[in-house]
Amino acid sequence: MSTDQTRIDVEAPSEPAPMTFADLALGDAVLKALRDVGYETPSAIQAATIPTLLAGRDVVGLAQTGTGKTAAFALPIIDRLDLSQKSPQALVLAPTRELALQVCEAFEKYASHLKGVHVLPVYGGQGYGVQLSALRRGVHIVVGTPGRIIDHLDKGTLDLSELKYLVLDEADEMLKMGFAEDVETILAETPDTKQVALFSATMPATIRRMSQQYLNDPEEITVKATTKTSANIAQRYLVVPWQQKMDALTRILEVENFDGMIVFGRTKNITEEIAEKLRARGYSAAAINGDIAQPQREKTVNQLKSGKLDILVATDVAARGLDVDRISHVVNYDIPTDAESYVHRIGRTGRAGRTGDAISFVTPRERGLVRMIERATRHELTEMPLPSVDEVNVTRLARFDDRITAALAEAERIEGFRDIVAHYVRNHDVPEVDVAAALAVVAQGDERLLLEPDPEPPARPERRERGAGRFERDGGERGDRGERRPRPPREGFATYRIAVGRRQRVEPRQIVGALANEGGLRRDDFGAIQIRPDFSLVELPADLSPETLDRLSGTRISGQLIQLRLDTGAPGRRFDRSPDRGPGSKDRRPSRRFDDDRPARKPRHRSDRED
Repeated sequence: MSTDQTRIDVEAPSEPAPMTFADLALGDAVLKALRDVGYETPSAIQAATIPTLLAGRDVVGLAQTGTGKTAAFALPIIDRLDLSQKSPQALVLAPTRELALQVCEAFEKYASHLKGVHVLPVYGGQGYGVQLSALRRGVHIVVGTPGRIIDHLDKGTLDLSELKYLVLDEADEMLKMGFAEDVETILAETPDTKQVALFSATMPATIRRMSQQYLNDPEEITVKATTKTSANIAQRYLVVPWQQKMDALTRILEVENFDGMIVFGRTKNITEEIAEKLRARGYSAAAINGDIAQPQREKTVNQLKSGKLDILVATDVAARGLDVDRISHVVNYDIPTDAESYVHRIGRTGRAGRTGDAISFVTPRERGLVRMIERATRHELTEMPLPSVDEVNVTRLARFDDRITAALAEAERIEGFRDIVAHYVRNHDVPEVDVAAALAVVAQGDERLLLEPDPEPPARPERRERGAGRFERDGGERGDRGERRPRPPREGFATYRIAVGRRQRVEPRQIVGALANEGGLRRDDFGAIQIRPDFSLVELPADLSPETLDRLSGTRISGQLIQLRLDTGAPGRRFDRSPDRGPGSKDRRPSRRFDDDRPARKPRHRSDRED
């Protein structure tokens, strides 16, 4: 491959570029899909990359996450797909299953006006059956993590012989997670005639060498991101499951002192649904989206400006150019998947030197989007708790007090009702305070003034740790031979052994990245990690589900199966939940599984590929 590269440096503009997507020679079907999702002007990386890829040239794109690079490679691929070819034409490698799913969703969105386009996500943790069925039926685009792609190549279930396009998304992150060898193996097993696009936030020596070896005269495009958020905006996020978002939004509306608010939803249907539910809860809310006619949109915005409307529920495209002084809060009901959209959304508040608040709802599986936004905007988001019942009740009581105070200020009306209450007290012999309480019930109606306390979570049963009571206070246990053994895991955790260590040059970050990706674990699910010469010890939650353990059992680090098992302090067979065959059985090997029915693959050195 040629090592010469043409280099283009692009400053990301603060204002949208004057060109449109129609200027980039994309087909009508793709342009129609872009109009549906509200895309009008290409970002810097898109404007520079799309024409180059459409011309058939390889690309090295240096850009931060959140600059719009998914569309930069997805749109040219979709535009040139051959729908009659059933074997995969495009392969996108991503470091995590979350990113793989996001890229898949983007492809499906951009191909919405092309009939018969099949996109398949391939990642660890998902059953092979679904993936194999889809591959047998035929797919045009495969988006996957390197480990699972290698599994399919080893099994012969993924045919890349007719591959035309290969994308390495977030290449530097794949290297950090220990996928360098897998990526090079995949590259070596694809046709030399393919077109390659490599995207990375940085250009370490390994990626530079990889681009020189596997890319053909690539054009290097660098986007110097200037995506920033206003210092006047307090940025927070709330981790909440999808099913509880509306309840969370209602509590936030109760406790936050807001003037006007915009709630952003990802789709037109979501905006209508949110607005309808808010109105049912007594809030003045309205939706604007692509289906709303311009006169109605202007009327709604004017109502927001005048104070007749407090909450506007909008899609990105509908809120474009919206400037209303009284917007004090922006809520991302659906957190955006790119930093540019995030900056645009929260920029609706905190304008002209005023302060503002931005709150983003994040499902547990979307935590990575928070990190992406923080990296791209160079601003840390603060995690906030769900407002408690006590906080909501304090706010409700304060508002109730305000209503009473306002009513007491109307002396003439109070005087008339005072005589009516006195009449009732005389004739029914009821204390005045009880009459006041009864009138409050009448005014409140069927809705409860105060919320019931949240139910207490069930007590977690204590787990008796293996060997409990044998560890000494000095932090270790002495064995029969006097050797020091590891400290016991902290409460609620268990120690697992994996079959990679210093000899495989494994690092803690690779272990965390691989296990988190395959098992859906969070960073706080990891305890101490000890790397030994031939193996490593990792503290994980003691109550991992059988499904999670199943997914973890097929994990590979640096191309080697980790052979996860509970650590007993001595060599033993791989952790397996199959019934014990008993002491008299000669075969004590764990039952074979579909995802580990082959020997561990030995590392492939460069010399192995250069023959």
